[in-house]
Amino acid sequence: MSRCPSLPRTNILGAGVSAITMQQALDQVACWIEERRRAYVVVANVHTVMETQSRPGYRAIVNRADLVTPDGMPLVVLSRRLGHHPVERVYGPDLMLALSALSAQRGYRQYYFGGAEGTPERLAGMLGQQFPDLPIAGTYSPPFRPLSADEDRAVVDRINEADPDIVWVGLGCPKQDIWMAEHRDRLNAPVLIGVGAAFDFLSGQKQQAPRWMMRHSLEWLYRLLQEPRRLWRRYLVYNPLFVVLVLLQIARLRQIPLPDGQD
Repeated sequence: MSRCPSLPRTNILGAGVSAITMQQALDQVACWIEERRRAYVVVANVHTVMETQSRPGYRAIVNRADLVTPDGMPLVVLSRRLGHHPVERVYGPDLMLALSALSAQRGYRQYYFGGAEGTPERLAGMLGQQFPDLPIAGTYSPPFRPLSADEDRAVVDRINEADPDIVWVGLGCPKQDIWMAEHRDRLNAPVLIGVGAAFDFLSGQKQQAPRWMMRHSLEWLYRLLQEPRRLWRRYLVYNPLFVVLVLLQIARLRQIPLPDGQD
């Protein structure tokens, strides 16, 4: 029987977001690695939750995840408002740095899957410089198209032969979460973690918002100003709609229950 704890979740518009701290996330991942248990981690923000609203299949993937970290401050604030304490932001890039430090101490092997050509290699190089004892098992940047069945099998074989403990997946939401759900049982690695933009941030290809903007829930504005054509819909349409739907949930005018055992 697993000794890894079952962590509480907050129902945010039908998505079960883990009500956790960074230390709890680190302890949970380490426990899975030591037990050699197969698990996948969704790093969730408002965009993730909004994608679940029109895609019940994706909502099921998020709710089947073994951990759904509150990557965005709105999810942290809501978790606290709905009665969960303590809860703190478990931001994808910070989670990657913290787990890299832990992995360097304990010898956990890392694999970086995703990003544009050359990005996972740059990421591995940057993290290897920051954490000289970090074991890096391999890197791979998949093509920006669906893989054939033979290509997909080759990717699975490539990752399994590298024998990682953690596979970092940087394909963006919702693609990375769908990929993890589809591949969790085919990969030998204990833990898959979808971190999206962390590949670009920690490889130095994109700048993160200043910490003061993150603390005041203004990271969206910084990213919108950087990439308006790509992100305008996410922040100018999804964010206001998220606020409306959350208010309806709090007023008990709209409820989407979590799967049994998560409420």
